[in-house]
Amino acid sequence: MIRYTLQCVQGHQFESWFPSSESYEKQRTLAFISCPDCGSTTVDKAIMAPSVARTDRGKARSAPEPEAPAAPSAPAPVAMMTEGEQQFRRMLRELKDHVTRTADYVGDEFADLARKMHEGEVEHRSIYGEATPEEVKALREDEVEVYPLPVLPEDRN
Repeated sequence: MIRYTLQCVQGHQFESWFPSSESYEKQRTLAFISCPDCGSTTVDKAIMAPSVARTDRGKARSAPEPEAPAAPSAPAPVAMMTEGEQQFRRMLRELKDHVTRTADYVGDEFADLARKMHEGEVEHRSIYGEATPEEVKALREDEVEVYPLPVLPEDRN
């Protein structure tokens, strides 16, 4: 494991542990590393003192040196999302739960039914369902209001 001192563009410094320098570079490139203070994903390594092994072990010393604090047994966890991002994700989850709880699921009939409601052929009601990108584009061109339900990472697992 490698511990890096990192710094965001706002100047906030924090530490994080990585399995390797390649892992750090990959996570930085994919913007997986974010500042716990401001949430910025523009993060670089900060200047830090190297950890150098002592060579005088076992030799007699004139005065005892104070012991260094023990190294942590496990790396401290790093927040992958800021509190604001977590709150935003909770709000998206609540929105999706509200729609799926209060609207009717119409499956593949969504585009046709939404168009019929827009044209006044059937009574308006809250619906959700499936539509192809082409169907959504056609609905929007005809000024039918349609919005995608948010897909959160936990929905894909």
